[in-house]
Amino acid sequence: MKRAKAIFSILFLLMLGGFLFVWIQNEREFQEELAKRPAPSGLHPIVAEKTDQLVQQAQSIGIDILITDGFRSAEEQNDLHNQGRSAAGNIVTYARGGESYHNYGLAIDFALRLDNGDVVWDIERDDNGNGERDWYEVAAIGKELGFAWGGDWQRFKDYPHLEMTFGLSIGELQQGYRPEDVLE
Repeated sequence: MKRAKAIFSILFLLMLGGFLFVWIQNEREFQEELAKRPAPSGLHPIVAEKTDQLVQQAQSIGIDILITDGFRSAEEQNDLHNQGRSAAGNIVTYARGGESYHNYGLAIDFALRLDNGDVVWDIERDDNGNGERDWYEVAAIGKELGFAWGGDWQRFKDYPHLEMTFGLSIGELQQGYRPEDVLE
């Protein structure tokens, strides 16, 4: 009886080891495949579609917005990060290249466009005259469309920023994961 238990235990451990070996190999191959994926070069199609809807819905309530930024390359991100540090200007981001959802085509920035064509980043304006701040109305539309708004962030308020992460962290995106990996 003891011998049967010992043989069973050994067989169980061997099977478990075999399954573990196969799982590790598959995971390693998957990670290698992820690392080979090309970086995005534009807005994700769903983000682009929702951006168009945002512009149209804002326009329908009398708010003209301009998308001031969408996809941003790692080089462009680094240039922006250097602003206020090693380059002239104010600090506008803490994210280096590869650390922003813009670098993966999952974020946009917007501003308000006035009737005369000027572009402003005034979050207090109410140009459609309904008693609500236009900026917050646009942010609310964005949230209804599935974006997260940088104005809701606790640490660093980024009022022009809207992002659609699909539940992916920056770390996962850096590893090569893409929205298609999590969308059903």
